[in-house]
Amino acid sequence: MSGLETDLSAWAMALMANVITFVVVVLVVLVARWLGRKRPGVRTTIERAHRPLQVVAQVCVVRATIPQLLGDWQGPARQLATACVAAAGAWLVGAIVLQIEDLALSRYRIDVADNLEARRIHTQISIVRRITVAVIVVIGAGALLTTIPQARAAGASVLASAGVVGLVAALAAQSTLGNVFAGLQLAFGNSLRLDDVVVVEGEWGRIEEITLSYVVVRIWDQRRLILPSSYFTTTPFQNWTRSSAEVIGTVELDVDWTVPINELRETGRRVVEGSELWDGRAYGMQITEAVGGLVRVRVLISAANSSALWDLRCLVREELVTWLQREHPSALPRQRTDVRGMLTSVAAQPVPASRG
Repeated sequence: MSGLETDLSAWAMALMANVITFVVVVLVVLVARWLGRKRPGVRTTIERAHRPLQVVAQVCVVRATIPQLLGDWQGPARQLATACVAAAGAWLVGAIVLQIEDLALSRYRIDVADNLEARRIHTQISIVRRITVAVIVVIGAGALLTTIPQARAAGASVLASAGVVGLVAALAAQSTLGNVFAGLQLAFGNSLRLDDVVVVEGEWGRIEEITLSYVVVRIWDQRRLILPSSYFTTTPFQNWTRSSAEVIGTVELDVDWTVPINELRETGRRVVEGSELWDGRAYGMQITEAVGGLVRVRVLISAANSSALWDLRCLVREELVTWLQREHPSALPRQRTDVRGMLTSVAAQPVPASRG
């Protein structure tokens, strides 16, 4: 009975240690929440790290107390507990690192007008997040394998053949590695950012996602154009928001030679000045071509971003067409025909004799 009582006492002590650890972690979290109640970032970090911290603490206590109570199973139990500690530690580190990245992202909003710096930060952190997750998984898996003696021997053999395997992998995955390095170059080279307005493959759209291997472009009609990252490092493309979101566009009209240019110019000015879409930077109207029976009028306008520019161009075009229809219908495009010449040629033809 004394041996049984000793075992029960040992198990009771181990259980008590786990309960005390659980209570201590809860108290520490509550105190940290109270201290950081005025700092939303600290509070969210505590909330995110609470569960993995609890698991790490409990697993460490289990590793320190339970294996001694299992007799012949002490070795395997200790190895299992050590592996759980490594996995839980990787979970805790990953949760803290990801929370730090989220806090950094929350400081830079992209739903504002001047968001160039914010979009650059979001692009870089999105790439760093993927790399961080991969590194944590690899390190956690490595730490997990080192707890198993059989895996240590296997790891040594893998390291011995790493040169040959690495050479074969590099040759087999040359294009994939090229895309990975291209993704890193895009993220930190500042040539492309999230929400940039681009024209690629003849399509206008915005950068929706940048990964290590591909880039997703959201086209204006809600389609998605998916291109490898290396495309943007080897192929020229248009970036309308590279240095600023402000853009300049044109509206072209083909009208008759009789169009009153000065009145048309003033009408266009009234339209743009009365619109909230115009940013006030540029406006102009010129005759760029006068060929055949038509003249081409080009209106130069500016806006704060590409979306506003598109709407402003449509507005200016509609208002000018409506004004021409209402005030100067004779200035609308028309085809001229020399009727006098046709009548002269018809009159010169002989009249056929009447059958009567």
